[in-house]
Amino acid sequence: MSTLPNSIATEPSRELLETFPNQFPGRDYLIEIVCPEFTSVCPKTGQPDFGTLTFRYIAGDRCVELKSLKLYLQAFRQAGIFYENVSNRIVDDLVAVLDPRRLTLVARFTPRGGISSCITVSHPAGDHLPAAG
Repeated sequence: MSTLPNSIATEPSRELLETFPNQFPGRDYLIEIVCPEFTSVCPKTGQPDFGTLTFRYIAGDRCVELKSLKLYLQAFRQAGIFYENVSNRIVDDLVAVLDPRRLTLVARFTPRGGISSCITVSHPAGDHLPAAG
């Protein structure tokens, strides 16, 4: 595992994501990660969008390193991208680096103009993992 930079990347890239070996690849166990401070930019208005991302996954041979996930997500701060697109892109990038057995992202965005959005994306498609607890 390399030492991660302290500066925020200006472009989101799956190369920012680091992994480590799952020491229990024969066991299906749920990993839930909550990121309550996700930000991106509305591509139509340029206004900031805020959301809480909840990741649930059952690891295969790899797990995501949390600091790299934080830096990867911070790279979206200046990205003009729709909720649906950013949610799917994040899942695609995590699936590419982790190859998890299952993964679900619930992206719950704060209301804008009286409308809130919640995007749920899973791998395999439609196979949503329920909340922990």
